[in-house]
Amino acid sequence: MSPQYTSNSRPEQSEKSQTEEDCTRLSPTNLETDRSDLQEFRTARLMRKLDWNLIPFVSLLYLLSFLDRSNVGNARLAGLERDLDMNGLDYNIALAVFFPFYVIAEIPSNLMLKRTSPSLWICIIMVVWGICMTLTGFVQNFTGLLVARMALCLAEGGLFPGVAYYITLWYRRHETGLRMAVFFSAATLAGAFGGLLASGISEMDGIRGRSGWSWIFIIEGLVTILVAILAKWAITDNPETAGFLTTEGKAEVKSRLKRDTGDLAEEYATKYIFDALKDWKIWVKSLILLGVDIPLYSIAFFLPTILANMGHSNVKSQLMSVPPYVFGCIVTIAVGYAADKSHTRGPFVIGCNLLAISGMVMLISTQNSIIQYIGTYLAVCGVYPNVSNVISWNCNNVGGSTKRAVAIGLQVGIGSSSGMISGFTFRSSDAPRYFAGYGLLIGTLTMSTVLSLFMHVHLIRENARRDAEMETRGLTLDSFTDEMKYDEREKGDYASFFRYTT
Repeated sequence: MSPQYTSNSRPEQSEKSQTEEDCTRLSPTNLETDRSDLQEFRTARLMRKLDWNLIPFVSLLYLLSFLDRSNVGNARLAGLERDLDMNGLDYNIALAVFFPFYVIAEIPSNLMLKRTSPSLWICIIMVVWGICMTLTGFVQNFTGLLVARMALCLAEGGLFPGVAYYITLWYRRHETGLRMAVFFSAATLAGAFGGLLASGISEMDGIRGRSGWSWIFIIEGLVTILVAILAKWAITDNPETAGFLTTEGKAEVKSRLKRDTGDLAEEYATKYIFDALKDWKIWVKSLILLGVDIPLYSIAFFLPTILANMGHSNVKSQLMSVPPYVFGCIVTIAVGYAADKSHTRGPFVIGCNLLAISGMVMLISTQNSIIQYIGTYLAVCGVYPNVSNVISWNCNNVGGSTKRAVAIGLQVGIGSSSGMISGFTFRSSDAPRYFAGYGLLIGTLTMSTVLSLFMHVHLIRENARRDAEMETRGLTLDSFTDEMKYDEREKGDYASFFRYTT
């Protein structure tokens, strides 16, 4: 028979096994792994704190912003044109006049936000645009509507670029995409919520002698003013003043940003403004956004009208506009997450543009209302994710906070100028097929796609060129000392150690 061993029969082997186990547990490799796991856990907890304390409120602000600029489309179905005696292209002009002043406000507003504080500046512009929105409900004629729209856009113009810049003050480059996607997804929710809200508010038609469209502007404007008052206390200006962070948490946020930007210049200086204006890459990304924003605003302004021309009633058209926006919200967040994880944005921009183009083709090529309605889903799910993704792409590739603030304002300003075109995309004379409008949108999306492909390839080659140049100097990114990085801090994204997000 084979010998049987009890637990005490071979003490030497048991002691040896225990010793080996202890050594393995205490080995430098395992200690390093434990430290890495602990740091990963702490970072994840820190990110959750930032996300819950920063993103929901700024998303609410943008929901109100997009709702207040696009609710004129809902007001149109509630009798706006009839009561203000608007004819021909009057409605299109009312849409287009909004955007020149919106563009004017972008860069100055971002510079004011940097020179003052996010909580103060955002509170001010929100109160002003809330008042403008409320007064829009009291206009008596077409001229009054134009004046109200111009004042609204001048006040509201600074919010989107301001919040986009604000997010970059808290998150590393490859963490901004998801947060901006969540923030911008409020635009899709505004489209969905706006249809529901407008269909309900329009039932107030006749109360106190006012039409349903008038109550849409008044109620939504008063809600904006209320939220603006809360904004002064709800918005945390910077990590140093963050009451929800511990001392260690504040230090960690600053340390992570420092490691991410490589000690690039963060102070305000006029030369960084000119650096942004002279950077051709920012202009190309602005044109990429322009090609996306024209379809975006066209959908926001005219989706209820497009649905009505499929043969649906006004109320049903308002309600049918909700589901495409809900799906668009989901896709926007999913694309932002995937782009952050992959550390690349160009392919996602190209893919979403192609999805939007396919939706536009379905809308223009048939009179089948079911196929057309499916096309609205594809168009929304293709266009909306690209706005936050293209802006994140720009933010990722601009070094230095002042240059980045100007770059965001410039890009969003050029993108917002699309509203001057979008206001005339779907003209009443082209109903119900709108061949010219859909053709224009397919063209702008194609332009955006071609420029995105060009930029993606260029950035890959530029990163490779910098890698090769560094190799000839016998250096790597890891071997760059703090002193070497400091010497190039004013070069921004042209610093030799800076690598672009492709």
